[in-house]
Amino acid sequence: MNYNFITIEGNIGAGKTSLATRIAEQFNGKLILEQFEENAFLPKFYKDPEKYAFPLELSFLAARYHQLKQEITSGDLFKSFTISDYFIAKSLIFASKTLQDDEYELYKKLFSIINTTLPKPDLLVYLYLNTKNLKRNISKRGREYEKDIDEAYLQKIQSAYLHYIEKLHDSVVLIVDTNKIDFVNNGGDYEKILELISRKYNSGVYRFNIE
Repeated sequence: MNYNFITIEGNIGAGKTSLATRIAEQFNGKLILEQFEENAFLPKFYKDPEKYAFPLELSFLAARYHQLKQEITSGDLFKSFTISDYFIAKSLIFASKTLQDDEYELYKKLFSIINTTLPKPDLLVYLYLNTKNLKRNISKRGREYEKDIDEAYLQKIQSAYLHYIEKLHDSVVLIVDTNKIDFVNNGGDYEKILELISRKYNSGVYRFNIE
């Protein structure tokens, strides 16, 4: 790996945890996985988004900040790099689509304070899947509280992600279209993504379509 801190991102069901885990295992990386299943507000939010959006987003922000601050700053002498399946700006991206305008303005102020205290990833990889394939993956993993997520919500989140990361010209960002491959079950497809991640890049946003 040419990077000290790599972040794998993507929409719900894009395969970010699977990819981050596999890379960490293969290259002796320190793995940071989001602890979203411990969030008590998540099932409530999917049933009543308007009521539970604000406490959900605040709890996610607090949990993500605490985990990243602890894991990244502590380091590990026996690991050659760090890789995570989310980055802190995920909180702002989701909040922009789930909160009311006044709630979002307050949330942005809190996020701005927190964001300046965390290291930024050297490489951000965004796994792009269309909503049909996202729904397929979500259904396949069978989480009860995710079964009612509709394609409109997924598309809204996808648009917010792309709007945000396409402006990160001071970072190294790879947007990788994985609609025609299966890097979880196909070793050759996994190697294709790995080859992209292993390159050196100048700052900027790069798009790749893997077939």
